[in-house]
Order: sequence, then structure tokens, then C-alpha cells
Amino acid sequence: MAHEIKRSRIHIVLLSICMCFVPITARAQATPETPSQSGVSCISPYYFGPNAFPVPNIVYKVSEDLRIEIAGDYFKGRRGDVVYDIALKANIPLFTPRVNLSLWIPAMEWYRNSELNMNVCRVPAENRKHARRGSMAGDAYVSVDIQVLAEGRYLPDAVIRAAIKSASGGGYSLARYYDSPGYFFDAAIAKSFLIIKPCQLRLRVAATSGFLCWQTGAGRQNDAVQFGALLNLYTRRWSVTESFAGYAGWENSISSAAHDRPMVLTSEIAYHIKQFELLASFCHGFTDYPYDQFRIGMAYHLNILGKR
Repeated sequence: MAHEIKRSRIHIVLLSICMCFVPITARAQATPETPSQSGVSCISPYYFGPNAFPVPNIVYKVSEDLRIEIAGDYFKGRRGDVVYDIALKANIPLFTPRVNLSLWIPAMEWYRNSELNMNVCRVPAENRKHARRGSMAGDAYVSVDIQVLAEGRYLPDAVIRAAIKSASGGGYSLARYYDSPGYFFDAAIAKSFLIIKPCQLRLRVAATSGFLCWQTGAGRQNDAVQFGALLNLYTRRWSVTESFAGYAGWENSISSAAHDRPMVLTSEIAYHIKQFELLASFCHGFTDYPYDQFRIGMAYHLNILGKR
């Protein structure tokens, strides 16, 4: 009798231990039901400012010089919002012409919002006074760019890049910045072709692909496939570039309301004079990037490695 009671107690203990794990296993295998798991987070450039997480530019060649750039941007939103900013960027060679440490940031932006845009971005009524007009600094980006291959007679240029985005930008409740970190990895390959020999006019063709990720406010992250293509017509002094780039997040598979597939078409012209570079560009956003961007800037080149 005592033996039977002892065995029954053992069975109860084992059953209790098993029951502790059943709900955990069931929750892990069941279809998510909470909004943070099954609903879209609505954290994408469609619902935030143009500098929240813009489409990364295509890097097909590492800068051999220390390059410092300052630019001014004007963003015209299709829902009536307008943004001005001052952007800074630096490409720093790390001991070799084949590796850069790159840093860039919208140092300060000034925004003017519309009721339509605040409605779409779901800005709460109590925050609309500050969301209507203001200024703030943006997120900082840091990347390591590595020139894996240098273009030769048969070889193309090939660059890989690893970048992180800070959470320094504020204004999450105002729909300006995500206030969360992010990162991306990409690789680009490019090849140049001589078009007109006397003036050394060349055509460069490039393509890129990668992976982009950012933390959302729903206890998870949104992952995206990154892609792009570029045509660059250039001489020793002039450069004209046309590029298409974008990324596609996974939340769109849950609902089209995620709007996490921004794409841009960018036209840029640059003029080189001695150590200076004058820049002007126009970027047209479509699908889930509802902004047009006008940029004017200037860059300064300095050979700090002394290897050329």
C-alpha cells in the first residue's frame, strides 16, 4: 500500500513538471495572437520622417582619401510635410586605401508638418502641437567599407559594407525617428567601360544586394532584403549618376499596411576641382517612401595615407 502511494506521488510530480512545459511549448508553436506578434508595427519611413531610416546609398568603391562632406537637404513630402536638414559625412581610410571607416548623420533637421501627414502617421492629439513644427538632431550611422577587389582589365570593383544605426534620434512620439537601433550588411560590384577615349569618358555599371534590419517598438525586429543598381557616366572632372535602390521588409507579408518597402530613384551630378567636389542631386521616393529630396553639397578630399 505504501509502495502504491509512493508511486502515485511520483506520477503526480512528473505530471506537474510536464504540465509546466506544455503551455510554453504550445505558445511557441501556436499562431501568434497578440498585436505585438501578429500585427504590423507601422515603424517604417512611410509613417516617420524622411531621415528615420532612408534607403542606403550604393557604395561601389572605397575612397582612397579622407573625404569630408557637408550638404543641405530639402524634403518635400507628398502629404504636405516639409523638412530641411544639414547632413555631415566623413570617409576615413584605415591604414590602407582599401578600408574606410564611414560616419554620417543628419546633424540637424527642421520640420513643418501637416494635419494629413500627422493623421497618416497616427500622431496622438496631445503631441500634435510639438509635431507640427520643430527641430532635432538625427541618428548617427557608422560603417566599415572594405574594397575586396580593385578593378582591373578583367576584374570588377567589389565592396562589402557593415553598418550600424544609432538610436540617438528623438521624436518617436512625434513620428520623426524610430528611437531604436538598426544595422545593415551589403555588397556591391561594379565595372567600368571606356566610351570615348580622347576625353576619357567612361560608363560604370554597378549592382548591390544585402540585408537590413531595425528594432521595432513591438518587441521584435523587422528584417529586409536590400537591393539596388547604378549607372555612372564620368570623366576626370564630371560625374553623372543614376541609381535605383530600396529594401523590402518582412512585415508586408502580414499586411500591406506595414508599408516597409521604400524605394528611391536618384539622379546626381558632381564636379571635381582640385581637392574639392561640388554635388547636386534629386531623389524621388516611391512605393513606401513618400518624399522627394533635393540636395546641394560640397566635399573636400585629402590624401592622408601618402601612398599615391
